[in-house]
Amino acid sequence: MSSGYSSGMPEPMQVDNGPDESESANSSRAVVVEISSLDLEAYAANYKGLARLYRLIHVADHCQSLRVEALRMALTYVMTTFNTNLYQQIHKKLQDAINTQTRLPDAVSGAVHSMPALDTQWIEITSKKMALRLEKLDTDLKNYKSNSIKESIRRGHDDLGDHYLECGDLSNALKCYSRARDYCTSSKHLVNMCLNVIKVSVYLQNWSHVISYVSKAESTPYLLEPAKDQNQQVITKLRVASGLADLACMRYKNAAKQFLSAHFDSVDFPELISANNIATYGSLCALATFDRQELQRLVISSSSFKLFLELEPQLRDIIHQFYASKYASCLKLLSDLKDGFLLDLYLAPHISSLYTQIRSRALCQYFGPYRSADLSKMAVAFNTTVLQLEDELMQLILDNKISARIDSHNKVLYAKDTDQRSSTFEKALEMAQERLKRTKSLILRAAIVRSHIQVQIPLRDGSQCSEMSLVPGNAASARN
Repeated sequence: MSSGYSSGMPEPMQVDNGPDESESANSSRAVVVEISSLDLEAYAANYKGLARLYRLIHVADHCQSLRVEALRMALTYVMTTFNTNLYQQIHKKLQDAINTQTRLPDAVSGAVHSMPALDTQWIEITSKKMALRLEKLDTDLKNYKSNSIKESIRRGHDDLGDHYLECGDLSNALKCYSRARDYCTSSKHLVNMCLNVIKVSVYLQNWSHVISYVSKAESTPYLLEPAKDQNQQVITKLRVASGLADLACMRYKNAAKQFLSAHFDSVDFPELISANNIATYGSLCALATFDRQELQRLVISSSSFKLFLELEPQLRDIIHQFYASKYASCLKLLSDLKDGFLLDLYLAPHISSLYTQIRSRALCQYFGPYRSADLSKMAVAFNTTVLQLEDELMQLILDNKISARIDSHNKVLYAKDTDQRSSTFEKALEMAQERLKRTKSLILRAAIVRSHIQVQIPLRDGSQCSEMSLVPGNAASARN
């Protein structure tokens, strides 16, 4: 039965070495956030495992005021795992941060002088425990294979994958999880294997694997059974994982739809994401890509997504103000929240692009109903200067997002006049050409049928040919 489930599965053995560090460094090297309102303890409590560690490290790398606190929390948490390599990396970062702080005035640095020593005893003890446990799990797996019990072998691979994941060895964790697929005896086991691979692939930021295994999990019979609470939880996990992949690949509209389809009561994925993240990601992607009708139907009127927005009331206000065309206050609120968004691990690389798209969509919607607009009044509405507004509008015109022209002397934006008579004639000519093409095709087919023409079609193996008759009433193929 396992062969049926494993057929067509992409082979994940060629493992990427995680995200390209140089690329991510280049994209956010200059981003330094000065923020003190983030409650790190409450923020970190939403996640567990590598998700908490990676997010705390991201905060430390991009916020100087929270750097030491975030690294201390990460250092404390990593000691509850077997990840000795990450412990040493975090300790080195903390040491560098404290050394930087001590060069500041005493009033600023007095609270951060204390530097925890590198716990070599913990590293040694943990490394021994890790090796002993790995040896035991490996021995158990060999025994399971000698007994040829598929269920035990599958659990053995999963246990090994869990151990490697806790040790921070993502490549081996992914290999162990994927090897379990050959021993899945039910669609439920296959879904569990897909979720494990998806989780590790997100840590590695291997988004093609995420998308492949989401599709594989969604096609299993287990998720096609009558709705269950457990099924809804799995579906929500798949939706948010797919949304993260779409967000990372800059497919913002698809990402918005995935996050909007999440079920509030079924969000339980602290290894990757929290309900607050879903509210944030879904809202920003929707503002950047949805038109007014979609925003009203899929976001504002969505009974499910309203529950997410209750967790982020400022985002809820931004969406309502955007829909009500109160762009100045909407963009001002977005600007106030920007620093917080830049501290999000997955959202930070896309903030600039999302904010640009949101502002461009606001400009398009503002000018849409008018034949002309005063640039001075428009600049006030968008809390900017006339010169900056002209530059933005010029770019939108060049991108064919606004059909207009700018009168720089009188500071007026005019909509381009469209000749309705000419456009009607053009549409009529296009329809006539399409009708002519279809008519010629019908005449040709009628002539072929009338002449009893048969076309030879080679079979897939190329060994023989069959004749397809186009004679009416005899459309079946006949062999020579």
